Amino acid sequence: MKQNSEDYQPQPADTSDIRLPEELENLVEQLARNVHEVWAQSRVEHGWTWGPVRSDAFKTHPSLVPYDELPEEEKQYDRNTAVGTLKLIIKLGFNISK
Repeated sequence: MKQNSEDYQPQPADTSDIRLPEELENLVEQLARNVHEVWAQSRVEHGWTWGPVRSDAFKTHPSLVPYDELPEEEKQYDRNTAVGTLKLIIKLGFNISK
């Protein structure tokens, strides 16, 4: 039976028991940068451009800038995505090594 979107309850994997090793800190930042680049590339491919405010109608978004120019709050969002991904990889039993 298909679930109604109104009833949707997100259930991400519980990774609260996973602590990332310090040596992955640089990887987190590289992944965060790439998360932003992938998002931005997708927007640009769909006709979006930079604008001072987000407008779905005009396809403008203020975050269509290089990662280094993002506000810290936006960078942290991307870092959280990277950390969550790395924690899940470890939780699933994979090893991350260089």
